[in-house]
Amino acid sequence: MRQYQLKETKEIKKIICNKCGKEIPAVDGEPREGVFSVDYQWGYFSEKDGERHSFDLCEACYDELLKSFCIPAEIKE
Repeated sequence: MRQYQLKETKEIKKIICNKCGKEIPAVDGEPREGVFSVDYQWGYFSEKDGERHSFDLCEACYDELLKSFCIPAEIKE
């Protein structure tokens, strides 16, 4: 006798850049372009204490963000 378990899986179909709205397609759950993803929970000493912020940026919007920094990001190769 065989017993089966029904499994539900979620797979990414596409990612939408939160800044510009560009759609980044995914194949087999993997994005086909670079995506910068943030998932951050604010802690004490913040006016956002306990809030969780999540967003995705396409590579062009990420580059734009980096250019706006007064102190450059540390980039290692």
